Amino acid sequence: MDSKVTQKDAAYSNRVGLLGRLGVFPMVRLSLPGRRVVAYLALRGEPVLRRAAAAELWPELCEETGRANLRRALWTLPIGWVNSVADELVLQASTDLAAAQRAAERAIQGEKLEFTDIELLSQDVLPGWCEEWVLPIQERHRLLRVQALESACRTLLAAAEFALATQAGAWAIAAEPLRESAAEALIDAHLAQRNRFEAMQCFRALEKRLKLELGVAPHPSLLRRVESLCRS
Repeated sequence: MDSKVTQKDAAYSNRVGLLGRLGVFPMVRLSLPGRRVVAYLALRGEPVLRRAAAAELWPELCEETGRANLRRALWTLPIGWVNSVADELVLQASTDLAAAQRAAERAIQGEKLEFTDIELLSQDVLPGWCEEWVLPIQERHRLLRVQALESACRTLLAAAEFALATQAGAWAIAAEPLRESAAEALIDAHLAQRNRFEAMQCFRALEKRLKLELGVAPHPSLLRRVESLCRS
């Protein structure tokens, strides 16, 4: 995400939380349709045509009814949250999703993350929401944050910041328990702190999950490392 978007986000006093659960700051009372509109626009992160918003938010209804529902939902929102420019809707708020994506980009590029960044990447987008306009973004963000947390674990380990490396690795495994490369990074972080028991616990949990869900063993290179650890 470029610097222009970052500066634009910073200019907003309104904020929308999409990670973990939907939240708006400052806190305001929103109707259920209003919450859906705010969440939809926040996930898009860019201006959206009215007809497109109505079609995605109310796909089971005809265009006229969907647009009528959208108008009513917009009418219930507090002033200053959504602007209408021509036939486009623009959310006047920054989002924690945008901040998480920027943190993920830094991690993948090899920059060290702070604890607040790791905590931000530990959460999924709107868990429990199962609407069609949410699902693709949920999956993309989950994949992105797993990659970012694993990268952060390795970068922090190389910088001898073992506590943060362990946190990043643990959250990566929590997000994707079958990801062997993330488990290996976390095992390395434990071993760097001479926590052999925790390293073995991590390996055994991975081994059990792979056997139960995929019917396979961990990668031979990881097996050899753990066997060497057992002999020592």
